[in-house]
Amino acid sequence: MVDLQRQYRRIKPEVDTAIAAVLDNSAFINGQPVQDFARSLEQYLGIDHVIPCGNGTDALQIAMMALGLEPGDEVITPSFTFIATAEVIALLGLKPVFVDVDEQTYCLDIQQVEKAITSKTKAIVPVHLFGQSADMEPLMALARKHKLAVIEDNAQAIGGTYTFEDGSTKKTGTIGTIGCTSFFPSKNLGGYGDGGALFTDDEELAARIRMIANHGQSKRYYHDVVGCNSRLDTLQAAVLGIKLQHLDEYIAARRNAAAYYDKAFSSCDDIIIPYRAGNTLHVFHQYTIRVPADKRDSLRDYLATQGIPAMIYYPVPAHKQQMFAAFKAGKFTLPVTDFLAGEVLSLPMHTELDEAQLKYITDHVLQFMNA
Repeated sequence: MVDLQRQYRRIKPEVDTAIAAVLDNSAFINGQPVQDFARSLEQYLGIDHVIPCGNGTDALQIAMMALGLEPGDEVITPSFTFIATAEVIALLGLKPVFVDVDEQTYCLDIQQVEKAITSKTKAIVPVHLFGQSADMEPLMALARKHKLAVIEDNAQAIGGTYTFEDGSTKKTGTIGTIGCTSFFPSKNLGGYGDGGALFTDDEELAARIRMIANHGQSKRYYHDVVGCNSRLDTLQAAVLGIKLQHLDEYIAARRNAAAYYDKAFSSCDDIIIPYRAGNTLHVFHQYTIRVPADKRDSLRDYLATQGIPAMIYYPVPAHKQQMFAAFKAGKFTLPVTDFLAGEVLSLPMHTELDEAQLKYITDHVLQFMNA
């Protein structure tokens, strides 16, 4: 699904030099590359504060802690997402409220969000799924109307952009109250281990996030709030600092691969290719097609026999997971989420796909679908 080895070889001299510098300096925790990477990412995103942390799940949890959400508060989120988005809500004693997604973008359906808002709602967590932004302008208007925080789950869409009605643009993750991302190795901007970060333009909120991520410390050994221990280590920051310089070319490579897939599948009526909203730049963390539910699993199995990996993201939506039974999550009626879970299939998508590989993949997909 992701060829990290070939990607590393392309930037091997830069990465090896950066890692060697960390080893020579031996400041493995909070070394200078961590601060350097945070400043570089701030400039890239056009945001005032980037606070690195241990992983993307921690980022979501710290965001909710920093906003002062309390047990029993309701947080609206899609069910069609990686489990971490909703898991941290339950972990903090908050109540996940699952809503359906748009059939085309697979991101939050704004009308369903509005219907789900109650007096207990305190936050909304849009997920920029598979690399495409949720429709943030109407979502932010809705949040302002009801005085709700917005936590963007940007783990799959870093580098993406959203265009507002007035023509202005912002990077995904910088539009809401707080943005969160993951630097898991397979992500568009991935390290060589775990890592994550939070983004905000709010200076006071940024200070609170930094404090929570560092045991609640305002200064060494003075702990003002209950926090956690969540740090991006120096080696990962050094690697990410190099890879950030290549992020736009990585995005271009993914988009080129997606265009090849699109053209190859355009003549097959049983394949629905990824939708591109006109006001977003899709960065293709995944290339996810839809095929008839009665063919999906068989297609995946056939591709496996040909040495082609294909993944189902996500076969069991969050509202149907046993971990949320205590919240009576099964009561949520999410028809779009349910049929998407039966139809989606993600094909290999990464920066190193060449034309021969893309032809091999698409030929076999079409051979099966047209049989």
